[in-house]
Amino acid sequence: MPKELKCGFVSIIGRPNTGKSTLLNQLVGEKVAIVSPVPQTTRMNVRGIFTDARGQIVFVDTPGWHIGRDGLDRFMNRSCQNSLEGVDSIIYVVDTSRAVGEEERQVVRHLKDVKVPVIMALNKIDLKGKYLHDYIALWEESRGQAVGQMRDFVMIPVAGRDGIQTDKILEALFGFLPEGPFLYEADVVSDMPAKLLASDIIREKLFCLTREELPHSIAVVIEEMRPVKGKTTRIRAVIYVERDSQKEIVIGEKGQMLKKTGTLARAELETLLDTKVFLELYVKARKNWRDDQNMLADMGCVFEI
Repeated sequence: MPKELKCGFVSIIGRPNTGKSTLLNQLVGEKVAIVSPVPQTTRMNVRGIFTDARGQIVFVDTPGWHIGRDGLDRFMNRSCQNSLEGVDSIIYVVDTSRAVGEEERQVVRHLKDVKVPVIMALNKIDLKGKYLHDYIALWEESRGQAVGQMRDFVMIPVAGRDGIQTDKILEALFGFLPEGPFLYEADVVSDMPAKLLASDIIREKLFCLTREELPHSIAVVIEEMRPVKGKTTRIRAVIYVERDSQKEIVIGEKGQMLKKTGTLARAELETLLDTKVFLELYVKARKNWRDDQNMLADMGCVFEI
């Protein structure tokens, strides 16, 4: 008699820059979430789907839980909170090379009373895991018992960047998930809308090129995305910054930064969309866009009442 398939939703939770998106890409086996050295690169929940003979796992990658300042921050934290509802398991990702701080304590407070199995992914263990025991102590303090006594809980040391031990996470998840049919076709790896995918890829290239100069000031809105004559997709994107001085950084001397951004983004979009891409990039300064509800809605950040 054939073994029953397992299927369920798994939320990936942690504070900013712990390697959640990198881990998701390794678990799925393909790039479904953008990655950069800049904290809070992920701004909304992204689904990645893993399927094999054991069943199907729908991962929900979340923005990092952090201390918020504006409308976008509130949206990201609410996205994290919403991702805890209706899931079958949680991967709690910690960066063992960074000291425990207030943001970490905030994450643990939110996870304290969850009723589903939790996998603590002790990430960046290749960097010697200097603070590993601090994270374990914080978790034990929140639960009021030693990790060895906890039910439906496992700790797995991983190096998400290199995919080390990610197979152990998959194995543990299939042990936790309920039986059920596939929710997506077996060849689907993400259900992210094409416009949001294009926006994220452009933003990722900007983050990687500008590094620390524009940490949180960039937004990308796709104003047009449509097929044109032949196998070509036309994409018109506006890059928003908060000040004119930031606009100059994005454009670069003689337009070289914007040109390089377009070249890198177009190459990746052509691979993902399997079409030629005609990409137009424009840069505008818009003060306080992170608190502009209409602007956030254009980016896909929809607030639920």
